[in-house]
Amino acid sequence: MECDLSGAMKKTLNTALTQADLKHLLYQILSAVSHIHDKWYIHRDMKTSNILVHKSGRICVCDFGLARKYQEPRKPLTQMVITLWYRPPELLFGENKYGPEVDMWSVGCIFAELITRKALLQGQGELDQIDKVSR
Repeated sequence: MECDLSGAMKKTLNTALTQADLKHLLYQILSAVSHIHDKWYIHRDMKTSNILVHKSGRICVCDFGLARKYQEPRKPLTQMVITLWYRPPELLFGENKYGPEVDMWSVGCIFAELITRKALLQGQGELDQIDKVSR
């Protein structure tokens, strides 16, 4: 893989992605996350720098250092996961029984970033992040 998605967006900062490109990238990201969740794992750190991009346009999710197996009924897990700008509100408010929905919030943030070319919710700390999410 040539670079991560964050680096790829910086390289093409002045070039807008076509609707087809956006759909294709999002489809690949959602397919990868679906595969992870189908195996009963949560990635817990989805962000643009953890998505590798090949020159062909193929992507690959990487960095499974925070990934954990989850189960039903849910057991308590660490709250201090997921890079702040991609962290869902339930974790910001202290929830410790969570599942794949935390990855899906992050994917939504990534999608917004693909469109705007900058992180959607750039909080300077947890309280500022909660404020930005609330607005």
